[in-house]
Amino acid sequence: MDFKDPLGNLSFAIECDGITLAFFKEVSGLESEIQAIEHREADRKGNEVIRKLPGQKKWGDITLKRGMTDDLVLQKWHKDVWDGKIQGSRKNGSIVIYNQAHDEVARYNFTNAWPSKVTGPSLQAGNNDIALESVTIVHEGIERVK
Repeated sequence: MDFKDPLGNLSFAIECDGITLAFFKEVSGLESEIQAIEHREADRKGNEVIRKLPGQKKWGDITLKRGMTDDLVLQKWHKDVWDGKIQGSRKNGSIVIYNQAHDEVARYNFTNAWPSKVTGPSLQAGNNDIALESVTIVHEGIERVK
């Protein structure tokens, strides 16, 4: 049996329409869920039987955090949605995970995504921390393909 090492949290990026938009420090929300529907019935002897059936599908919102830079690509994408240009702002893309040699080792594809929230950094004078910004991406489906 061939055992594989788990992937490290090394480097990850967001791609949209085949273009890498940015690298990030933290990504969360790579999740999908099928809600369970409980159906109760009785068998021939009158005993209660509970069946669980697949129901609605739902996906988590993707939250990306990174050190603040002068790159405004994500803010411009968010501004387009803010200004009502949603039709041209929906994008298909991926969260791509890289190993230490910067080879792609995993990929989550998402569809019809747009940035619903952009958060600027919390600032405090005299602090040595990096200024972090975040963006929340909503979408209509996500799947791990690699």
